[in-house]
Amino acid sequence: MIKAIIVDDEPYCCEALAILLERYCPQVDVMGSYHSGAEALTAIKEQRPQLLFLDIEMPRMNGFELLEKIKEIPLQLIFTTSYDQYAIKAIRFSALDYLLKPIDREELQRSVQKVEQRLLFPMQIDMLLQKLQYPTHHFSKIAIPTMEGLQMVPVDHILYCTSDSNYTILSLKDQQKVVASRTLKEIEELLEDYSFLRVHHSSLVNLNEVSKYVKGEGGYLVMSDGASVNVSRSRKENLLKKLQPFRS
Repeated sequence: MIKAIIVDDEPYCCEALAILLERYCPQVDVMGSYHSGAEALTAIKEQRPQLLFLDIEMPRMNGFELLEKIKEIPLQLIFTTSYDQYAIKAIRFSALDYLLKPIDREELQRSVQKVEQRLLFPMQIDMLLQKLQYPTHHFSKIAIPTMEGLQMVPVDHILYCTSDSNYTILSLKDQQKVVASRTLKEIEELLEDYSFLRVHHSSLVNLNEVSKYVKGEGGYLVMSDGASVNVSRSRKENLLKKLQPFRS
């Protein structure tokens, strides 16, 4: 069982989440729900949960301020919020999850499944907070969540990414491959500040590594390693617009 605590200043939100967890995530044991950062701080130090469902916007002590006070405690985090402007890219970059209210059952189940994987390789809160302080584009490397933990990958080494159900295969230079425990959509969001473009429902490419575009109904791209990546008809026009600045 995963021992969990829910922190939200709205009691009904705590109750709704607890009901969803009881019905659809039986592997989660909710040890308690708390409606303020101060209450939660005491509970976390005493109970040492493995998983924290944390609201961001709370009076007196918000979610990030609470995290500052529990730096030394290893636990997994799922943010819950009504506001998607709260550093969502930073949260994803730090290999965290977030759920937008009202919480969707299937999204909750996916998040809990990821937590089960991550519990094998816990990360200190202070490391996550360091990542949250900087926007993604300041890093030449990004943290790719894998089944083993996090793998630091230089952005300019990524040639293209291919969907494999709930996983994504990153093809790197020198014929290396990394299997990320994230969907292609999540990897796309992680790389959106760089020169990457979705060219097919199952493919994301680094435009700097495109060697050639071959015409067709959708056509296909030849990458710098010689691999061919299909382009969907619906994404062809946007691709050609994006390729213009890359043409000599």
